Amino acid sequence: MHVVIAEDSVLLRAGIQRLLADEKIETVAAVEDGEGLLVAVSEHRPDLAIVDVRMPPTFTDEGLRAALRAREQLPGLPVLVLSQYVEERYAVELLSGGAGGVGYLLKERVADVAEFVDAVHRVAGGGTCIDQEVIAQLMARGRRNPIDVLTPREREVLGLMAQGLTNVAIAKSLTVSDGAVEKHVGNIFSKLGLEPSSEEHRRVRAVLTFLERA
Repeated sequence: MHVVIAEDSVLLRAGIQRLLADEKIETVAAVEDGEGLLVAVSEHRPDLAIVDVRMPPTFTDEGLRAALRAREQLPGLPVLVLSQYVEERYAVELLSGGAGGVGYLLKERVADVAEFVDAVHRVAGGGTCIDQEVIAQLMARGRRNPIDVLTPREREVLGLMAQGLTNVAIAKSLTVSDGAVEKHVGNIFSKLGLEPSSEEHRRVRAVLTFLERA
């Protein structure tokens, strides 16, 4: 796997690069700003871009903007965004294209090597991975929205889907059968009005609805 890292912190950039190297993942470019990301993506056409949300010059959302432009530049480019704080709107904006291969993690997750590496592989493989803290905050809001039509178990399944878990992994986490999870997922699609298309596309749309409405 070939990865591009866009992170303005020299120490974190080097740390991620070393961590990936230990997993036999090659960093083909490590840059410090959005423009550098776009140049690196164009030159190397990586399998994954790991991008900090806030980068120079204003340290607001330059990284996210660059990540979205990179996905336009290289359609289907998997992007794993790192953020210092929980900012749900960034997760929503990243997913709004309706395609997979996107992730949003808090930077503190990098310290959990197994969790971070799992997210890298999951997103690079075309899946989604939304930080559990983002999901927990959304679950706690309790506003009236389309998610309210789901049962508590269906909301639990949707939350795990947002973390990027497969049906098999969800079944293991909840200690239920694969068939039970498939039934819950089907009910989620139906209640949220998601018409049949590709399975992955509907999962992304379900997660996006969750992030937008929760």
